[in-house]
Amino acid sequence: MFANTGPFTSLEGLTELAQAAEGAGFESIWTVEHVIWPADYESAYPYHPSGKMPGRAGTPLPDPLIWLSFVAARTSTIRLATGILILPERNPVVLAKELGTLDDLSGGRFELGIGVGWLKEEFEALGIPWERRGARTDEYVAALRALWSGDEVSFDGEFVSFDNVSSNPKPVGGGVPITVGGHSKAAARRAGRLGDCFFPGTGTPAELAELFDITRQTAADAGRDPESVTLMAGHPGLFGDDPVGAAQELADAGATRSIIPAFLCTQPTVAAGVEAMAERIVGPCADV
Repeated sequence: MFANTGPFTSLEGLTELAQAAEGAGFESIWTVEHVIWPADYESAYPYHPSGKMPGRAGTPLPDPLIWLSFVAARTSTIRLATGILILPERNPVVLAKELGTLDDLSGGRFELGIGVGWLKEEFEALGIPWERRGARTDEYVAALRALWSGDEVSFDGEFVSFDNVSSNPKPVGGGVPITVGGHSKAAARRAGRLGDCFFPGTGTPAELAELFDITRQTAADAGRDPESVTLMAGHPGLFGDDPVGAAQELADAGATRSIIPAFLCTQPTVAAGVEAMAERIVGPCADV
């Protein structure tokens, strides 16, 4: 469930949604991210035909990790995930500490969803090179995992280097699952090389099947078990008259996990909306 937008940006809103979702049996709650909103951007938003992000400049979009920290404090079982965090915009040494802390305090419930970003103007505002952000992303994943692997570790890369350092607390399981987001073939290959899960943000069942095949083949080529990479997707039909059929289409494409936007769960109240969505999707689609 995507959640850190609209009425759920406030403490009251996120608490009501997260507790209702946990009680209704939703597996996880996910966040989106942008650090800033450029007033005049030319980069094309890839998830709407207009090429523009929904909302406006004054629309609140909380930091995903701080928002999830509050969710963690008000829940006990629902998993906490970024969907996605723009990894090349982050300092991986600082991020390793932040994620280790969040996972430790939440009892090992955190999942890191990453992407390379699409908004060039945001990179420019942060003073981070737009070029080679894919290579930067790959290296940052390796750096994070190195910092979580033990104490007094070293790493020597093109974009980040450190020698004989320790970062604590570490994630409960010695690391966190990493979901690679993006609907390109490059993202599919990245997920196959280094991801625990692949999440294309858009695509028809046929397009998803092609991307999932690329992920599995890349995993095999890298000496990994293709079945070790979970495949996740969304489908507008999940909210229509035949959610089971939509879930079956996703399953036929290869997905074993699906996601819905939380704004669909607000009527007549958040609690009732979440419960109604769970009755339509979580239970009926469980066996697909």
